[in-house]
Amino acid sequence: QVQVVESGGGLVQPGGSLRLSCVASGSPFGLNVVGWYRQAPGKERELVATVSPSGTSLYVDSVKGRFTMSRGTHALSLQMNRLKPDDTAVYYCLVLGNGTSYWGQGTQVTVSS
Repeated sequence: QVQVVESGGGLVQPGGSLRLSCVASGSPFGLNVVGWYRQAPGKERELVATVSPSGTSLYVDSVKGRFTMSRGTHALSLQMNRLKPDDTAVYYCLVLGNGTSYWGQGTQVTVSS
């Protein structure tokens, strides 16, 4: 059974930093950890960062220059710097395996003074 676990969220003041981690396990078919999404209260889930087929990290404009994604074997991290209140959301990791999408439970990031 595939498991996706996100961690690292918390409460931080504007301008602060957090590092999120995602680890996937449990598939005999191989897993592809493809990116980070977030969902703010009352809004739809949106893409934050993803890995292109060539392995390049791609970011939405609102986080460019502030967020950096790193990829490991069945793992993904997201270093978030200069956080803003608009970054407040539950952050999710997307994992693909054998044609199926898997999501974790998410990790809450709250940016507030």
